[in-house]
Amino acid sequence: MRINVLPGLVVSVLLLAGCSTTKELDAAGQRVTFTDQQPDKTCQLLGNITGSQSNWLNGAGGEGSSLRGAANDLRNRAAQMGGNVIYGATSPTQNIWSSFAPLDSKMTGQVYKCP
Repeated sequence: MRINVLPGLVVSVLLLAGCSTTKELDAAGQRVTFTDQQPDKTCQLLGNITGSQSNWLNGAGGEGSSLRGAANDLRNRAAQMGGNVIYGATSPTQNIWSSFAPLDSKMTGQVYKCP
């Protein structure tokens, strides 16, 4: 009995490659900016959100790559809510374990809609 391993190998490689990409900004997300200054009273608070980047196989890209993916996801989600400013963005998941295991990166912030 002869077993053909090539199709299974090809499928496995494609699945693994799909898990190793950094989230990209969409067109609306590109218009969302980060700020470290409290938005003024003309801005409307829309809520708090979290962006994430799976690092199961993306860990080789380094901390900067994983945080960039989480920030991109955060900006895309803020745009979907109708916001254009993210205030107080933090990354609570970056800790000592992040150096040893490919944990998901997360970034949270407050979304505002400013004129």
